Amino acid sequence: MTTQASIRVIVADDQAAVREGLVLLLGTMPGITVVAEAGDGEEAVAMVAEHHPDVVLMDLGMPGVTGVEATRRVRQDHADTQVVVLTTYASEELVLEALSVGALGYLTKSATKDAIARALSAAAAGQAVLDPGVQHTLIQAATRSRPAPAPAPADRLTAREIDVLKLIAAGFGNREISRHLFISEPTVKTHVNRIFAKTGSKDRAQASEYARKHRYTD
Repeated sequence: MTTQASIRVIVADDQAAVREGLVLLLGTMPGITVVAEAGDGEEAVAMVAEHHPDVVLMDLGMPGVTGVEATRRVRQDHADTQVVVLTTYASEELVLEALSVGALGYLTKSATKDAIARALSAAAAGQAVLDPGVQHTLIQAATRSRPAPAPAPADRLTAREIDVLKLIAAGFGNREISRHLFISEPTVKTHVNRIFAKTGSKDRAQASEYARKHRYTD
């Protein structure tokens, strides 16, 4: 009698305690074998090339090469390896970005052991599994009709600058914006300076008022 092959998994998370905890947790699941672990996106891609796992359990908020970029590269170069996202946040932007680059599952870190096991098994079989909260996010994204913003014709803010402007208006500092959008602080500073120039703002307070006046805030 033959036995079903174990699902080979790589765990990618920059927080050592979280990563090690996941490795221990997966080690208690029948039919799942952790073949490697990675502390950032670059290492995750390298480990996939070396071990050819069935599934990568991927965090998104990693320094350097983010989980989204790592997912894109894994799916582009290793078609037999699926990616299941396991991350803290399930914002609309993150969910859509991760799924658009090829992630087959998306769970938040509040997911239960059984939910993680189901997601890994489903991904290995080529089936998608989404956290209930993620499903709700996708439904909202598909059904919500947002009013178009009414910016001044001369501002010509890019999509990323609008993202940064919204977070400025929400009271976020540069470091918080960097973590929220998974971009470097110097990049955030560049966006902020461009926003100030385009909107004629002298400081964050004026930029926030501009965002509210032109309906860039929710």
